[in-house]
Amino acid sequence: MNDKLENKGEELKGRAKEAVGDATGNEQWQAEGKSDQAKGSLKQAGEKVKDAVKGVTNKD
Repeated sequence: MNDKLENKGEELKGRAKEAVGDATGNEQWQAEGKSDQAKGSLKQAGEKVKDAVKGVTNKD
């Protein structure tokens, strides 16, 4: 559960960073924000796959 929260936190941090970059015209922050969002989303997808595998293997 902690991993899922951390991943969501990383995604939200990225959104905030991108928003500040947009507001200030800071292209570096915009790019970092998008990168953080992508990392968080990818990690969340990995957690969903792990959960799905656990669900399949626990049906025995």
